[in-house]
Amino acid sequence: MDSMTLAQARRVALAAQGLHRPRPDTSRGPVTMRRLLAEVERVNLLQIDSVNVLARAHLMPLYSRLGAYDVGLLDRAASRAPRRLLETWAHVASFVPAATYPLLEWRRRNARQEAWGMISGAALEHAAELDLVRRLVAERGPVTASRIHDELEAAGRASARSREEWGWNWTVAKRCLEYLFFTGEVMTARRNTAFERCYDLPERVLPPALRHAEPVPDDVAVRRLLELGARAHGVGTLRCFADYFRLKGPAVRRALDELVESGTLLPVTVRGWDERTYRHRDARVPRRATGRALLSPFDPLVWERRRLERLFDVYYRIEIYVPAPKRTLGYYVLPFLQGDAITAFVDLKADRQAGVLRVRAAHATAHADADTLAELGDELDTLAGWLGLGATDVEPVGALAGDLDAVLRAA
Repeated sequence: MDSMTLAQARRVALAAQGLHRPRPDTSRGPVTMRRLLAEVERVNLLQIDSVNVLARAHLMPLYSRLGAYDVGLLDRAASRAPRRLLETWAHVASFVPAATYPLLEWRRRNARQEAWGMISGAALEHAAELDLVRRLVAERGPVTASRIHDELEAAGRASARSREEWGWNWTVAKRCLEYLFFTGEVMTARRNTAFERCYDLPERVLPPALRHAEPVPDDVAVRRLLELGARAHGVGTLRCFADYFRLKGPAVRRALDELVESGTLLPVTVRGWDERTYRHRDARVPRRATGRALLSPFDPLVWERRRLERLFDVYYRIEIYVPAPKRTLGYYVLPFLQGDAITAFVDLKADRQAGVLRVRAAHATAHADADTLAELGDELDTLAGWLGLGATDVEPVGALAGDLDAVLRAA
């Protein structure tokens, strides 16, 4: 059994995510579609979330690895034929490379067990409406949930929209469409300017190579997804690897045993860890980590909070849904990666109306060093430029805030 130090495990994890080295110098040329897709292939998926305090969740991981790229590239990859990225339920709702989409067919087929209640219950509670929604998508697609709701309401099959508990109080049309999306009966053809899904039939969305592809056997699919999770992490436990695509059940343990038997995963001891740990056979162990990045709460490196705490010795939780008086770090907090350490947390908001990147709080971790302030200040300026914001304003919250404000003003 191989052995590695915690510092080596950190560098393996960073290299697997493409965060171990400085981002490409975009002043020498823009990020190309080929480069962007290669980065998506590395991380396997981009989580989608409606929160837009700073930037859409799926945009930030690529910025953290590529720098100031044209977000239109991502839109073209997911919205124009032949689509290189497809939406499906992976970690949660995510963009995945087209080649990964068939590996999740078993989840779409088992929607009643795999989907969460508001979605899975639609098949029983709204069976009649489902048939009507299927027909409307076939006739009108690509079409939004709002448009389908209007059609159902006009037909007397849905009541008027309610604004109570906005965001979670889904209409019948939305529940039906999300159920059909989960099962793969409809797909996302594109997102409109309000980031609403525009639903359409699979035969009008899927790339030609996938339309008539043979189904992947369930055990093969689970094993391949677990291997992709292990490749993206580099080193970790079964829980780490399985969480990447939210795999569960006895099939996952069997897949792990098969990957170990084949030599794809190698048992390894990480000093200080007390769980069975594995390294992907292709994982690199860089001698140093010299990258720098602000990581969104939806970045694959920080998804698994226990793994993050164990690797980087920091405690981090997303506090969007925590009442303001009980928050310890802030509303939308990004860890700051400096080399192989997380040295700060910053609560950020893009004030688009004022053209200002607002730092609502800035906290140092125990791993901050003499370079942290300058590095973080430079990183915030770079982020503001990518977001099209003309200034950065630091509010006096957090032990790092005063000094960070001074650094930014001096710059």
